[in-house]
Amino acid sequence: MKVTYDQYYQTKNLFGESYPELVAFFERQLRRGQILDVGCGQGRDALALARLGFSVVGVDVSRVGIDQMINDAKAEQLSVRGRISDMMAIDDFDQFDFVLLNSMFHFTRKERSKEIQFIQQVIRQIKMGCQIVFCIQDIGEKVMVLNEAIASEDQSRRILEEVFMYVFDNEGHTSTTRYRMIVEEKMKSETRLSQL
Repeated sequence: MKVTYDQYYQTKNLFGESYPELVAFFERQLRRGQILDVGCGQGRDALALARLGFSVVGVDVSRVGIDQMINDAKAEQLSVRGRISDMMAIDDFDQFDFVLLNSMFHFTRKERSKEIQFIQQVIRQIKMGCQIVFCIQDIGEKVMVLNEAIASEDQSRRILEEVFMYVFDNEGHTSTTRYRMIVEEKMKSETRLSQL
């Protein structure tokens, strides 16, 4: 199957380094558990977080991206594994302490319903105490739609919300985009009831 990103990833390190704000969040974590990086691409986040001592599984549809990530991880002897898969086929969210969803949602008219269902599925399937880290463009209605999708499940509490600017530089073309990082932690049902 031809994957668009296979062509894009002929450019090594296409999207640059992991966001400093994202790395800082994980640096503050007391436990170095298992991270599922959905849509990991060439591994910019997976590799950065593995350098902090986390064990990371990166999932992406691009074989080129996964191969680059694994080769880089082997060269640095990092705890990174890769899976070539569509995000909708993931069925083991409950095995992880963190789920990273960086730039995964665009909420276009065509994809909105499917993406909302996926977010709800992740929240339902993760284990108690698991933290979901969303990084999303803070433009248009994207953050509002994400917040509505999260709230509809009523199974998590917000532990962080931070705005930052992402600068993308590709062969002399530079663009700056406002992003928002939202971190949700799955709560036990009795914790949810006590907050009502």
